Amino acid sequence: MIKITLPDGSVKEYEKGITPLDVAKSISEGLARNVISAKFNDTVVETVSALNEDGKLILFTWSNTEGKKAFWHSSSHIIAQALEELYPGIKLTIGPAIENGFYYDVDFGEQSISEKDFPAIEKKALEIARGKHNFKMRSVAKKDALQFYKDQNNEYKVELIENLEDGSITFCDHDTFTDLCRGGHIPNTGIVKAIKIMNVAGAYWRGDENKTQLTRVYGISFPKQKELTEYLELLEEAKKRDHRKLGKELELFTFSKKVGQGLPLWLPKGAALRERLENFLKKAQKKAGYEMVITPHIGQKELYVTSGHYDKYGEDSFQPIHTPKEDEEFLLKPMNCPHHCEIYNSKPLSYRELPKRFAEFGTVYRYEQSGELHGLTRVRGFTQDDAHIFCTPDQLHQEFIDVIDLSLYVLGSLGFENFTAQVSLRDPDKPEKYIGSIENWDKAENAIINAAEEKNLDFVIEKGEAAFYGPKLDFMVKDALGRNWQLGTIQVDYNLPERFELTYKGSDNEAHRPVMIHRAPFGSMERFVALLLEHTGGNFPLWLTPDQAIILPVSEKHEKYAKKVLNSLENDEIRALVDVRNETVGKKIREAEMNKIPFMLIVGENEEAQNTISVRKHGGEDLGMLSLNEFANLVEKEISSTLKSF
Repeated sequence: MIKITLPDGSVKEYEKGITPLDVAKSISEGLARNVISAKFNDTVVETVSALNEDGKLILFTWSNTEGKKAFWHSSSHIIAQALEELYPGIKLTIGPAIENGFYYDVDFGEQSISEKDFPAIEKKALEIARGKHNFKMRSVAKKDALQFYKDQNNEYKVELIENLEDGSITFCDHDTFTDLCRGGHIPNTGIVKAIKIMNVAGAYWRGDENKTQLTRVYGISFPKQKELTEYLELLEEAKKRDHRKLGKELELFTFSKKVGQGLPLWLPKGAALRERLENFLKKAQKKAGYEMVITPHIGQKELYVTSGHYDKYGEDSFQPIHTPKEDEEFLLKPMNCPHHCEIYNSKPLSYRELPKRFAEFGTVYRYEQSGELHGLTRVRGFTQDDAHIFCTPDQLHQEFIDVIDLSLYVLGSLGFENFTAQVSLRDPDKPEKYIGSIENWDKAENAIINAAEEKNLDFVIEKGEAAFYGPKLDFMVKDALGRNWQLGTIQVDYNLPERFELTYKGSDNEAHRPVMIHRAPFGSMERFVALLLEHTGGNFPLWLTPDQAIILPVSEKHEKYAKKVLNSLENDEIRALVDVRNETVGKKIREAEMNKIPFMLIVGENEEAQNTISVRKHGGEDLGMLSLNEFANLVEKEISSTLKSF
């Protein structure tokens, strides 16, 4: 007999050789019908894998991330089989699951595919799926695996196998199809009821531009046709909300080939919006005891060697800047933290002066491959709402709690209410990825977990996701379309204080090492604005939106009154403008709707006679005729309902 521990902590005894599917059946038939993947002792296994030792078992369904991963990986096998049958002679390489769906990289040789071929591939894939073929794993000796793919003239699979150890190689079979695979499949192909090829793109073998360019076939699949339909509808909505499209329409930012890829140019409305975001955070930071600092855009290479950033990221950064002086090198600033360490080091400090909280909206530069750039979400120059707290070990817990409170305030004020927290720890199996002692890492990780527990955050722990110098807590926000984004990061760092030899004088008159907290509630201004655009569809909170109202005179003779209204609104600090174009009011309203302006104020003969405005809300709601004071009060009330004091 073996003992199986389930996620709820219960332990059940079974005979050796029992499968995860059998365990599911012993719990309930309903669970057994829905189980599509499993993990045993932290290793992904098939639902029909024999379990021969004590261990922890987790059963996954479609509703779990791991279940979807197995579902989509299995679907990549189905698509690969369909492609082989439709395009004989192609060479398959790898086909993993990704965040939404899967891809398969294929060498089509002299053949090619385009969007017009997608329906035929989908039809063939569904034919295969309806066969309800079981996915079966088997071990293969290295020499046999190599021979199998040499016979197919598939140099890609041969290269993969050559880097594997004999005894660790497995193939997956279903129907007439065989593929090199580590495992993690659904029970059979019949579970896949809907499948869609999303697009094709070029992809170099192993990401090396000096190697063969392959065709990457992207797809997605679902256990119900209805779910695929809903997903495609969601994608259409996402296209409408694409921040690149909205940013252009709302005149917030632009890019220029002459300036350079990945270097955004903020237009007047976008710059004003950014300034409001910065002022919003600066006001809260001031109340929380932060001091603003400013650091240069470059630093000596030695600064980043000391911090460890050069060792970790130097090859992927912009190349060093050489000065006329021999052997003098500077780098574009990739991080603000080394500069802040030097600010801390600028004068001796005692424990009575801690914590020190230095904040900066600091622009940093990192070289991203051109293929990785994407609007404002992936750029080469971006501004972080960065801050670094230097505190005593005894102050660490409360400081971390306070930063969580600030981050929650920021998210709440901007309408991000649906989120979880992710505690990112080091990978215990890859210590070479990190700097610093195990003792310091243990202290830092425990500090974050304890703070998350005290704040009753809904959090998950992810191993291997920590920064190279310390663990972190990220807020994973779900937007209006149900997509997950990482927003706001808090990190505990015992290592940079050591590398920069930071000290403070303790109550014992001895030198002690401070602890450092890195935090950025927005993350970067560019990415945050992009996500906010897509979350709101361009309908920003009233306190933030570029233009809160537009005044629409019915005719030219009412323009004078319109400007009087504008002056009154400006006195009440309401951002407004007058549309004096020679167009109909109807057209002006339609364009104001497209420009996401919250209020349209129509002024004509009646309004001028009564010193009022007719108010129409974005979306079509008619608020009727209001006095200017009533409208100012309405705006103030709406802003105060969303923008609370910190």
